[in-house]
Amino acid sequence: MAFREVPVFEVREVLRLWLDGRGLRSIAAVMPPDRKTIRRVVEVAVRLGLDRDGGAAQLDDEFVGSVMSELAVGRPDRHGESWAAIAGEHDRIAGWVDTKVPVVKMCELLARRSVVVPERTLHRYVAEHFGGTPAESTVPLADCEPGAELQVDWAKLGFIVELDTGRRRSVWALLFTSVFSRHCFVWLSHSQALDAVIAGFDAAWAFFGGVFAVVIPDNMKTIVIDADATEPRLNQAFVEYAQWAGFFVDPARVRAPQDKARVERNVRFLKDSFWAGESFVDLGEAQAAVEDWCRVRAGMRTHGTTGLRPIEVFVEHEAPVLAPAPAGRYDLPIYRDAKVARDHHV
Repeated sequence: MAFREVPVFEVREVLRLWLDGRGLRSIAAVMPPDRKTIRRVVEVAVRLGLDRDGGAAQLDDEFVGSVMSELAVGRPDRHGESWAAIAGEHDRIAGWVDTKVPVVKMCELLARRSVVVPERTLHRYVAEHFGGTPAESTVPLADCEPGAELQVDWAKLGFIVELDTGRRRSVWALLFTSVFSRHCFVWLSHSQALDAVIAGFDAAWAFFGGVFAVVIPDNMKTIVIDADATEPRLNQAFVEYAQWAGFFVDPARVRAPQDKARVERNVRFLKDSFWAGESFVDLGEAQAAVEDWCRVRAGMRTHGTTGLRPIEVFVEHEAPVLAPAPAGRYDLPIYRDAKVARDHHV
């Protein structure tokens, strides 16, 4: 706690306990200020004439007021250089807060401007000036065998404005997350159509260097036509693609995010760590950036649950056991309801 934030009644109580013979550690055990702050309060009071043998009568309003004034003079600004550097970017940070850029990403963006500050300090600054955000909890799930399961989900990231036409186009992310290693891949698209989904899967197999045994997708219409807890009806075209690539499809249950908790958690991480605060000229630039993000930022981070780096776990345990990636590109069939003319010609 900063010195000038210590209320008058706490200063008086700290000094009263000290006059009673308590040590700094024992005072800190029963009072909010930390030992460093308590030591500072006692030092100021002794310098102003407080006698440990003089009794609590010394702690009148005038004396305590003098201690408070001295504390304020001794440290008029409770913040350090990092806080001042952050304050210099206040308007920029306000804009990021308005667009819901997370604090961890703010740190990265500030560092690009040569403003390197501790994330904890930036958290306190944002909380003090803009209000804090409560943390969310997750549901722990048992891991599978290496290379066994890959969870997949769509996430809407935002928009890209095309430079040549000025057209504002939606950007969707097809996010793939390994259940065992937590290593992930992201495919960006302007569409959620079947051809975009299959293109994303092809890119994922190339990125991972192989095919996972089971894919657990969200109930996206391009894969699951009719969602059901026990007998979902899958899209024929996607099932044929799965047969060609060599994996099985096991859709998550409807309104059961815990079935794909690994990828659900990464959706938020993707939005906060990669997309927030960024600006891309086109989808190609964004795709190159997100693949780099998958390998470096997401892949080399220390995972909060496993305590390991996802890409290192993947390379050591999963890459050797994946099925070979399919050769060539899949020829997507086009299904249509044929119309028969009166003369029986199709």
